[in-house]
Amino acid sequence: MEVAIQLRTYIFLTVLFLWTSLYGQYESNYDTSKSQFSIINGDTIPWLLLDDILVLNNPIFSGSEARRKYYALRQRVLKVYPYAKGMGERLDSLNLRLEKEPRYLKRKKIIRKYYKTLKDRFEPELHKLTVSEGQILCKLVYRETERTIFDIVKGYKNILSAVLWRITASWWDISIRKEYLPNSNKEDALIEKILLSAFANNYLEPGTYYYNSK
Repeated sequence: MEVAIQLRTYIFLTVLFLWTSLYGQYESNYDTSKSQFSIINGDTIPWLLLDDILVLNNPIFSGSEARRKYYALRQRVLKVYPYAKGMGERLDSLNLRLEKEPRYLKRKKIIRKYYKTLKDRFEPELHKLTVSEGQILCKLVYRETERTIFDIVKGYKNILSAVLWRITASWWDISIRKEYLPNSNKEDALIEKILLSAFANNYLEPGTYYYNSK
């Protein structure tokens, strides 16, 4: 199983001789908050603190069929993640507004407005998704919100709406109660690796969340 590792590394620059002989003094082109000097055994050693880097192993395939399935999954993930991210960020924004609004009727009005915005923004495009893409979308919504679509509808609409959503989705073999479990589910683990690789290579941009429960 591939492992994604976060590395924060201190690198000691072993160019002190060139630095002194060519320039006479060290002129840093880096952020001074990340580059400093250390005195070790009487020697002045410049060092630089780098940003986090992500190391991912290349996928290993048992055959051509495994390779085909991987790239098919990758294509689906890259396609539907922006929808999950958009839903997650809008839900995050909704929670921030609700946190500041104690009045019940006003909160219901805010929820209705956000629900309509989500529906108008995403429904036409979601109808174009295949069953496989819809299944992945449900998982990625959980990844971004830490809640299933069933729980989201139940919490912001009502239990009846959530049940109707679940029944309708089940006709298309889609479970809106499915969680995202990359630590125990093989497909979810593969999806997570695809996402991390896409983030690292700027194919996708991860969601940004501010609500304190995220």
